[in-house]
Amino acid sequence: MAKQSAVIEHKSYARVGLLGNPSDVYFGNTISFSLGNFWASVRLEPSIDLVIVPHPSHDLVQFNSISHLVNRLQNEGYYGGVRLLMAIVKIFHNYCKESNITLHDGNFTLSYDTNIPRQTGLSGSSAIVSAALSCLLDFYKVRHLIKVEVRPNLVLDAEKELGIVAGLQDRVAQVYGGVVYMDFGKNHMDELGHGIYTPMDVDLLPPLYLIYAENPSDSGKVHSTVRQRWLDGDKFIRSTIEEVANIAVEGRKALLEKDYNKLAALMNHNFDLRRRMFGDDALGAMNIEMVEIARKVGAASKFTGSGGAVVVFCPNGTSQVKQLEDACHTAGFTFQPIKVMSSFLNETDFQTLGSK
Repeated sequence: MAKQSAVIEHKSYARVGLLGNPSDVYFGNTISFSLGNFWASVRLEPSIDLVIVPHPSHDLVQFNSISHLVNRLQNEGYYGGVRLLMAIVKIFHNYCKESNITLHDGNFTLSYDTNIPRQTGLSGSSAIVSAALSCLLDFYKVRHLIKVEVRPNLVLDAEKELGIVAGLQDRVAQVYGGVVYMDFGKNHMDELGHGIYTPMDVDLLPPLYLIYAENPSDSGKVHSTVRQRWLDGDKFIRSTIEEVANIAVEGRKALLEKDYNKLAALMNHNFDLRRRMFGDDALGAMNIEMVEIARKVGAASKFTGSGGAVVVFCPNGTSQVKQLEDACHTAGFTFQPIKVMSSFLNETDFQTLGSK
């Protein structure tokens, strides 16, 4: 019985970038929230050896035939979650070593599960990493020693180890939970190594909806040319990114005032600016279709991330929602109401906030 009580389990939820993305990787501002519809869970159990357990379907290594293997790789890619778990264990260990945080000698077995749809721009990879980090914090009893603000960086560092291109926004939403306004201003990032993160009341959000495709684009390819042009000082990209960042600033004010007409206009403008920067080829026809299907019924819509899923606000209420649901069903897209999760932070976490 004692061994059973030592099992640690944590969930980390998908996230929606509501406003300001993709300015988080360009010293901008964003508003994101934790999406309760989908999650990853990680289980840590003390064990004699350190074991990372492959997932029975996401880390498949046994197939019925060669065509099964080939189809599987074409649809799901080469990577499951094992590499993510390994990477966060390494990053966590190295961070603790550099920070003079002593870890006990016990070993553990890590396993995971996830129902976050792949390649939908809902942050499935970072959810697995974030849940695993929570397990490690509790197993080693160091939650009070690693500041909440720093944890998203550890999650991102684990993904960077694996060549995953991303920003801090998603990891902040997954570590904090709830709705978070994030300021990634260069002065904060240079001085602190992270942004300034301000939780907001989840009740400020109106009812929102999610549209996603079953076989979407790969979100990892979308940032490519814009990133280089920004680094090269391209004036159009630089000024447009600033405009995108300002959408989150205005959006925070609109939410605090519950000005939902303004929110709708900002959501649409956010997508229009992204489209202007990236171009239709980079965004992908299916992703654009998901945005436009919502706009045709007068709803506001934009990507939740870099494509694959869309967040929608229907300012005209239930009749508009029904209209959109029918349109999505006809087009073959999945449509569902969004469940927003409240903050996950506990008393120990709060005590680390803003501590030196």
